[in-house]
Amino acid sequence: MSEILKNYIDGDWRESSDRATFPNEDPARRGSELNRAAASTEADIDAAVGAWGRTALPERQAAVERFLDALASEREALARIVSLENGKTIREARGEVDSALLEGRHHLRQISVFAGQSAPTTDGAIVSWEQFHPLGVVGVISPWNYPLNVMCRKTLPALLTGNTVVFKPASFTPGSGVFMARLFERAGVPKGVFNCVTGKGSAIGNRLVRDPRVRAISFTGSTEVGRTIAQMAAVNFTRTQLELGGKNALIVLADADLDAAVDATVRAGFGCAGQWCTSTSRVLVASQVAEAYMDRLLTRSRALVVGDPLAETTDMGPVAGPAQFEGISAAIAQAQRHGARLRSGGVSDNRDGYYILPTVFDGVTRDMPIFRDEIFGPVLAVSTVRDLDEALAWANDSGYGLSSALFTNDLAAALRYGREIEVGMAHVNIHSGFKTPELPFGGWKDSGFGPPENGRSGLEFFVERKAVYVKAGLSAQGSRVGDR
Repeated sequence: MSEILKNYIDGDWRESSDRATFPNEDPARRGSELNRAAASTEADIDAAVGAWGRTALPERQAAVERFLDALASEREALARIVSLENGKTIREARGEVDSALLEGRHHLRQISVFAGQSAPTTDGAIVSWEQFHPLGVVGVISPWNYPLNVMCRKTLPALLTGNTVVFKPASFTPGSGVFMARLFERAGVPKGVFNCVTGKGSAIGNRLVRDPRVRAISFTGSTEVGRTIAQMAAVNFTRTQLELGGKNALIVLADADLDAAVDATVRAGFGCAGQWCTSTSRVLVASQVAEAYMDRLLTRSRALVVGDPLAETTDMGPVAGPAQFEGISAAIAQAQRHGARLRSGGVSDNRDGYYILPTVFDGVTRDMPIFRDEIFGPVLAVSTVRDLDEALAWANDSGYGLSSALFTNDLAAALRYGREIEVGMAHVNIHSGFKTPELPFGGWKDSGFGPPENGRSGLEFFVERKAVYVKAGLSAQGSRVGDR
């Protein structure tokens, strides 16, 4: 019998209220069952939201530090779980653990200097400052493509600013979420401070968003679901932080280092089988170098090893499951019907798992669905443009605005691109998925809503602000005034 993954609520491990479960499949082995997870109900969400734990900041800092130490010690075990659940290669999964540790340690350092600021007043006898307070209970809904890194990017700032977290892992990756809950337990996070509830979004995610006791929702996923969450949350004025879809463009100008541009295209386009929000999915290449660029790109993409994600030599594993496989397969067929030219890849003949080959189309025009629609798979749409003017016009002709990249040796072109590209993250001679925890992570247009993750805004999202004014002359006996 498969292991049953339980919920973690108020410091206890519990089955779902009706003891129902759902299977967790390994996408590299169709029909497999890694384990079964609790198919939670609204009653389980009610219990998790009702759990509450208050702790002082130093205690929370110490617990988060212990959690990160535990995460580092379990790097290989957790990487294996991530790889088995969502199909990314074991090397990519290790990189996800490392990224979570990098960001988590940044948040731990940042919280020590995250404090209110004093403000001058016209009356020198008045002292004033801004004060921060936790919101209370917050919901974290994380995606299946980066089940560990994104969860930490949301949860650790929420905990460090004093909140109680109810975490719902994606239904594709419940094992990663439960493993993280075990690490929080091992780190000695007090009862009720962190809770983990598994299940389908339609069954429990909506309840979490609608509950008036939940004061904030941080969600990563599709734009369609994000829009629904924003509408539901508005009823109770629940604040939202929504990191959504993308159709990210990489621009290659005539003076670019083509080898570097191809390296970035392959890394961002086919990493995680193209299933990351900041992946490159559109390439806009100057006509003068289009043929040379395509020759290099096709050579590299055809050489990638697609197969068992646990093998150290594998470059790309399967996509995450049957729904992803069917959707990507349909998008490839649609692109061919609309006149895009398939130069490499397509659906794999390996039927052991849900495999799509690294796929490259060229001859793509602005009116084609492959240019406009998010596919969320290892599919590149290559278009030829005349110059930077046309490249920017095409890149910005999208409902999405998450990330992008430009390859050039022209400083003026780089600066103009930085001013005019309509995205939340712009890269010059770096792949579109690059990020650093010191700067905000989020998108424009249909790619994001609310304060972005990371940076200072990643902490500010989880607090209420208060302006405090104190007139001089109060007695200090028996109390401390102005303690921040």
